Amino acid sequence: MTRASWTVALAACALILAPRAADARTPIPIETLAEAPRIQSISMSTDGKNIVAVLGMPGTGALETSLATWQLDDLDKGPTITASGDRMKFIAATAMKADRIFVVARQEWTGELAGCGEGKTTGNTKTFVTKAYLTDTSHKSFAEAFADNTRKLGISQATQRCLELAGTARLVSGLPLDPENVVIAQLDTLSFRDHYYLYNLRTNETRLLFRAGGRTQPGMFDPRIGEVLVRTQIEPVGGDFEMRIFIRNPDSGQFEQHDGLTTRLSERYTLNFAGIDEASGKYYILTDLFSDRLQAHVYDPKIRQFDPEPLVAHPELPVSGLILGSRPSDFNRVLGFTVSGMVTQTVWVDPNLRAIHEGLKQAFPGQSVNILNYTDDRSKLLFATESPKHPPTYHLLLDGKRMATLGSERPGIDPDSIGEQRWVTYPARDGLQIPAILDLPAGWSKEQGPLPTVIHPHGGPWSRDFGDWDATGWVPFFTSRGFAVLRPQYRGTAGLGRQLWLAGDAEWGQKMQDDKDDGARWLVEQGIADPKRLVIFGYSYGGFAAAAAVVRPDSPYRCAISGAPVTDLARLSNRWGESRLQRILQGRTVKGMDPMRNTDKANIPVLLYVGDRDVRTPAFHARDFYNAVKGKVPARFELIPDMPHSLPWYPRHQKQTLSLIESFLGSECGLNGTGS
Repeated sequence: MTRASWTVALAACALILAPRAADARTPIPIETLAEAPRIQSISMSTDGKNIVAVLGMPGTGALETSLATWQLDDLDKGPTITASGDRMKFIAATAMKADRIFVVARQEWTGELAGCGEGKTTGNTKTFVTKAYLTDTSHKSFAEAFADNTRKLGISQATQRCLELAGTARLVSGLPLDPENVVIAQLDTLSFRDHYYLYNLRTNETRLLFRAGGRTQPGMFDPRIGEVLVRTQIEPVGGDFEMRIFIRNPDSGQFEQHDGLTTRLSERYTLNFAGIDEASGKYYILTDLFSDRLQAHVYDPKIRQFDPEPLVAHPELPVSGLILGSRPSDFNRVLGFTVSGMVTQTVWVDPNLRAIHEGLKQAFPGQSVNILNYTDDRSKLLFATESPKHPPTYHLLLDGKRMATLGSERPGIDPDSIGEQRWVTYPARDGLQIPAILDLPAGWSKEQGPLPTVIHPHGGPWSRDFGDWDATGWVPFFTSRGFAVLRPQYRGTAGLGRQLWLAGDAEWGQKMQDDKDDGARWLVEQGIADPKRLVIFGYSYGGFAAAAAVVRPDSPYRCAISGAPVTDLARLSNRWGESRLQRILQGRTVKGMDPMRNTDKANIPVLLYVGDRDVRTPAFHARDFYNAVKGKVPARFELIPDMPHSLPWYPRHQKQTLSLIESFLGSECGLNGTGS
């Protein structure tokens, strides 16, 4: 396919909307939504020999999980399954090569963090620690992944203990053509900076590739041998910082600065090195230097120029990735690319994979199909299907003819209880167009009258929402109970263009908040939302937005639900992130209307909840806000035992928080289970 035709194919992509159910069903039980996923974190090894996944055990209040491994040449044998230990629970796994498996486990931890781990800047002593392990396909033994067992001199006993708990290394690149080696990052325990090594999975031997500093990091590794091809360096310039890019000259072996790629951090341009064309030595770069949204461009380091036309572009959506071959037969060839609208869509350039993808979409109408991996001869192909109605399900295509289903994340979900999903755009009061995802109850039509509606802003705020199945369970919880749900991609949202992203700077509780209220107003004008039954519910930054709604005048909402919020902007901006650069870059954008300084203006009921092991948005934010408004409006505060900030949550956390929301809507908010 020519470069021009790739762009045409992108422009022709249509967002798939799930068909509307014929009639509404009963609410999805909280217990069903709260179950741990039956299968998740599934992958095929780079040598095509095995598949690995994490399995969940239903009916438990804790996170009981197991590691499962299938041998692709003997699928009838079934998987080898090993349960998590008493304390460390498997939460993710990756099939590697050389019969090795990379496993991530998590456990509760109470104690001083001694300068490492999330929570070190807030002083929390109750948290979770995660640690990576290596095992083989028989699961006979588990050892800390890429452990540095050298003697540690000059560090305290407490820091040593923390590093033992959390581990000191991570996987960076799988090097698919190398039968034994991978690239890892190993934390230097004296400088707390990463060193990058080539690591042999069979012998545990290492070779130093790169020493990162406070301002220099690797930008791209050679996908064949792991050598660093690109590095970045940050330098202070006139009260700002420059991101400088250095590319290795293949003739001299030296890194050379490319001035045309230098950008100011405050401008927040994106330059992601996505690959290299080995024949020409040109680089594939995802960048928004030439457009508001990301495009794929080709950069020639010899003449230090981009090609005049983009490799891949879309008139409305960002190009989120290139798909490069990782098997001997197609290694490093551009096989396809992805664009990100409501869902991430894949466009395959490779004719064989395009034909397979089209056939699978016909077999699963109304669902997204994601090809995850395949063997070199493509006789075995791992893929996933999902939609707003269907939680992710994982399958194998064998010899292009037979399909074997490995499992669904949530087999207890009735698709007929979930309605349709739409990608919409509405105008903010200053004219900026705000994209959003709108979910509607099953069987609803405008003739039935406007709906109780939840305005549901995402976290981050430098993040974004995607369509298809909602892993948190919040959206199907509401829609199966008769609510419409709008997820605004408000200004400050990343991944949908620089204009939208930069427009949120220093607008917390102000224009960012207007965008949520304007979404509510627009839904009312469209005849979808009942103005007397509007609710705002958010988590993390979304929790901030819900708290801000409580104290803003003329609130359109009947009540607010604020999960794991930040409410004190002064305390937040001083502690934003784990590095000085991150605090400068993002912390300075955390300005606007501070809810804690405006609690005297509280005017709608509010539910606040947070986990007692949440070290990202510590409990004082929710508790202090509750104490300040409880005498002015109906308010409820709940501290959830052992709940961390992010997924995976225990089933009991989901049961408790969803039950809290349901109870609050029916009592303080004055809405019953169906939103009436």
